[in-house]
Amino acid sequence: MRKNSTTHFPLPITAIAFKPEFLDFRRGIHVGNLEENERITRILKLALEARYRQGFVTERWGRGVFWQWIAFLPRADREAKPVSSRVSFGCSKFFISVETGEKLFKCGLQVERGYLKAPLPARECELRPDWDWHRLVKGLRPGSPVEKELRRLIRREGFSLFAGSWETEPSQFSRDDLPGVTQLRRMLDAAPGNHWAGFQLFYPMTEEEVRASTGVDLVESMLAVFGEVTPLMNLTMQVELKEG
Repeated sequence: MRKNSTTHFPLPITAIAFKPEFLDFRRGIHVGNLEENERITRILKLALEARYRQGFVTERWGRGVFWQWIAFLPRADREAKPVSSRVSFGCSKFFISVETGEKLFKCGLQVERGYLKAPLPARECELRPDWDWHRLVKGLRPGSPVEKELRRLIRREGFSLFAGSWETEPSQFSRDDLPGVTQLRRMLDAAPGNHWAGFQLFYPMTEEEVRASTGVDLVESMLAVFGEVTPLMNLTMQVELKEG
């Protein structure tokens, strides 16, 4: 994947003190007990807000010093939703994660479906008509802009794709086994309604690749990935991202 030459930083590169070892393949993403210029949540949020000239919301999965998954979603897209403006599940988002089982660092775009019928204590996790998920699924048709972006990112740029339920056998694809968009849509439609389901388009890095990089290299790569997936992300959102 080529680095994005238009990456903007709110701080001088020399002020970024993120380290490769903060991506821990046994415990997750190190975010606690760090200085502001070491914390990847702060670095990426500031950079995204500087690039797109709008506010972003940070979401995460994990607790304590190490988190497994961190996401950044445009606040304007969430606020535009007439039903779901107070929850982040319905929004397309940039994400990073450390998969300790797969020993992979993932960075890219995530769109969540949630539940078709949520348990009573989790009604906010149930798919609503204003979620970005509907635009993603509708766009999965032959010859569509969504198909063109998927082919570009996966077949040319080396991205990978996850589609379906996180509670069953994962459906993960790369350039060698990418299904057609019609088949992909059927897979998404077939995800059990009582399972949390979604879509991830991500650039994978092994532990060896992470360790061979500098902290600034990794930050640049994450922002470059976010730049690459932005055109597809815009196809799913109510409010598009535009560089300032």
